[in-house]
Amino acid sequence: MASELLMMADVLSTEKAVDKGIIFEAIEAALATATRKRHREDIEVHCSINQEDGSYIPYRVWEVIEDDAELEFPTKQMCISAAKEHDPELEIGGFVKEELEAVPFGRIAAQAAKQVIMQKVREAERNKISEEFEPRVGEMLSGVVKRQERGDTIIDLGGVEAVLPRNKMIQREGLRPGDRIRAILSEVKQNNRGPQLVLDRTAPGLVLSLFRTEVPEASENIIEILAAARDPGLRAKIAVKSNDSKVDPVGACVGIRGSRVQSVSNEINGERVDIIKWSEDPAQFVINALAPAEVESIMVDEDKGAMDVIVDESQLSLSIGRGGQNVRLASELTGWEINIMTYEQANEKLEEESSDVREMFMKKLDIDADVATILIQEGFSSLEEVAYVPREEMLEVEEFDEALVDELRQRADDALVTLAIQKEELLKGADPADDLLAMDGMDDTTAKFLAINDIKTMEDLAEAATDELLEIEGLKITEERAQELIMTARRPWFEEMGIDPDATDEVEEGSDA
Repeated sequence: MASELLMMADVLSTEKAVDKGIIFEAIEAALATATRKRHREDIEVHCSINQEDGSYIPYRVWEVIEDDAELEFPTKQMCISAAKEHDPELEIGGFVKEELEAVPFGRIAAQAAKQVIMQKVREAERNKISEEFEPRVGEMLSGVVKRQERGDTIIDLGGVEAVLPRNKMIQREGLRPGDRIRAILSEVKQNNRGPQLVLDRTAPGLVLSLFRTEVPEASENIIEILAAARDPGLRAKIAVKSNDSKVDPVGACVGIRGSRVQSVSNEINGERVDIIKWSEDPAQFVINALAPAEVESIMVDEDKGAMDVIVDESQLSLSIGRGGQNVRLASELTGWEINIMTYEQANEKLEEESSDVREMFMKKLDIDADVATILIQEGFSSLEEVAYVPREEMLEVEEFDEALVDELRQRADDALVTLAIQKEELLKGADPADDLLAMDGMDDTTAKFLAINDIKTMEDLAEAATDELLEIEGLKITEERAQELIMTARRPWFEEMGIDPDATDEVEEGSDA
């Protein structure tokens, strides 16, 4: 029987690519269990097996503990003074060993050994899968559809199964057993049955990987495929650039008679792919991304990360796309918030914004509407700009002479000083709570502005909505920062409920959550 187990260990080690030492550990554990069952006492048994002939020696084992420690398990523990009678060199934490008679390796022991061995083999296979695939998360894999299982699709990756969840499939894509597909490995989940490979056919990364595979110039770094945005199964946009002025990156991705882009499209259920030329100029990149719509002009707001894109009335529906698809994908691809508008809408917005700035200039600088309008037309939108823009630059304004420029700069400077004094006086009576002042990301000025608007504690801030903070007069804060402060204040709520705060959705504008 022992020779049969040795043979089985050798076969399993070869077939399953499992270290032979792991299999012998399982055999030794089974032998120890069989030996232990022959004794009435609850003893600890270790076995040492000879890997050449299958012979083994069982040992009864006692753990060495301090003399004054309580013997919690008398049949498995021994005080240090008694242990030294067996071996004077023993120390606390060591073990006393006593050789036992080897039991015959019968049918039951052999069966137990086989079970333990198979368990060890399964564990080793699971560890091998994790070690092989965890570093490959985000990589494109190829496999064959094996079967459907509760709405999900099981994919054979070549000896290893992966799951393609229903919500990670391309809409209206009818996958059948035997179909060969490619997908992104999105996750390696650990569960009771071992690691589970999770695939994704909707990720933008799939389009990027398909083009990098299909276009030789990409693998040679002649062109770069930088980013992608998708409406899975319907439309996608990818951004490409060339590292060689002689190579057109768009043409390289399209291929002769559209062969390359068609090959990628066929792989993702006929999804239409727009290939966009990347530009280091954000405005030009956005214009390219909105193709085939034609852009008349564009206004960039870097502080808000937004662009107002003006198009002709005839191009409005094309630039927006069905259901907003074109502008949404362009926004995802470029990372900019894109607002599409006609000339009429742009003028209305500009007039509305100009009206507020004009009123501010007229009031703070004590000037008439004509002078305020000239300032706006020349690009001035704040008191700081009037006060601190170089004098020579203001003198370039045709309607302004030296006396007027000096007077405007002085009035702007005086207005800023007055505002600073008013702000300081306003905040003197503010009394924010200690927890609000100590909150991550908070500063004294913001805390005081919140306090004078009845937001004095972290709890008050947690209950506030984003638009409440944006409407506080004198508090200069972006929507993103307002959201971050509110989410930080709500963090104790999430922790109390056992929810990961970083996994929650962003606070929506005007949310009362």
